Amino acid sequence: MTDTSTRPRPSAIGWRLPPFYCPIEPAVHPRAGQLEQRAIAWLDSRGIFGNARDRAWSIATHSTDFSCRIIPYGDDEPLLLFIEWNHWAFALDDICHDTGSADIRTATIVDLNARIARCLEVPGSGMLGSSPFDAALEDLAARTRAMTTPVQLRRVTEGLRDWLFGAAWQVSNVERGVMPSLSDYVAMRPSINGTRFSLSWSEIAGGIRIPDHELYSAPVQALTEAAGFIVSCDNDLFSYAKEDSQETTDQNIVNVLAHERRCPAEQALEEALVIRDRAMTLFLDLRAQIARNAGLHLRRYLEALGHYISGCIRWMDAAPRYASPRNRYDLPVPGATYGITWRDSPRDTGTEPLPIASAAWWWEQLDAPVTACAATA
Repeated sequence: MTDTSTRPRPSAIGWRLPPFYCPIEPAVHPRAGQLEQRAIAWLDSRGIFGNARDRAWSIATHSTDFSCRIIPYGDDEPLLLFIEWNHWAFALDDICHDTGSADIRTATIVDLNARIARCLEVPGSGMLGSSPFDAALEDLAARTRAMTTPVQLRRVTEGLRDWLFGAAWQVSNVERGVMPSLSDYVAMRPSINGTRFSLSWSEIAGGIRIPDHELYSAPVQALTEAAGFIVSCDNDLFSYAKEDSQETTDQNIVNVLAHERRCPAEQALEEALVIRDRAMTLFLDLRAQIARNAGLHLRRYLEALGHYISGCIRWMDAAPRYASPRNRYDLPVPGATYGITWRDSPRDTGTEPLPIASAAWWWEQLDAPVTACAATA
């Protein structure tokens, strides 16, 4: 655990995060160390770092730990490719999408995002520049197309577009000076977080072959969205200190609630935790319901959703990107951690739907059959 006495000023919610409720057993890929070495070698070979400091902060994302915790039983080669995608995506986020600058323009981001998506979908589209960063994306895209089946590639590209769409929406709020409503934020946060992009790699690396009619059924899509929201709430807490020096107020669950309720961040935090834990209760209940009649690959997808939630908490706890953020430290602090604790029960034991319009449909899927539902993709 990092010595908190040596830390600079805390954020409005403090360095000591509240205990986490997550009754899902963690796991990590047994070859995470070897995969990290290979991923860093790829980063160095692409020449995308402007200097040693940028390289250090890229490694501080702990992209290998993230990937190997949410895909603990995956095949090495697609998992390595996913790790490299994450290094690239974090860099894109920091450079373009989530800079916190008041000068950011939606039109610029939409144009960039369209070019990124097309690069993956169509080889030789010629819509990117010639920088090392662009060349790295071309490399990732070419290897992804070569490694995946047509169905897998479609899910990766849909996931990428969903993430880029969410990022553009977030940027549009910054440009307009808008703090989204709670309902709007809940609807869009799993996209901003890249949930579907990450889970497409859980399928590929984990050898999961879930049929479309199961994956896109309303109950499974609701469960996927709930998982993405839970991970996003957790990310909002871990990254709160990282974002509080921006020119604009960061869009996270605490600030959204503080704005909507006209209350201090500390009070908003308490409500955020209740909302997050109620979503976790829904996730566990709905996952158990779906699992009762699930086939092999659907069950494995349900397990992947659990690894996504549990793995992200443990990854963010010990990633210097969050535990020794760049707006407070010149270089990442080795061994930095939040030193999180756990709780055995949710803060709110209620099971009724949250009073959030955009999330109400999650609870409507309880007792709904998977195969009888129309696609919601």
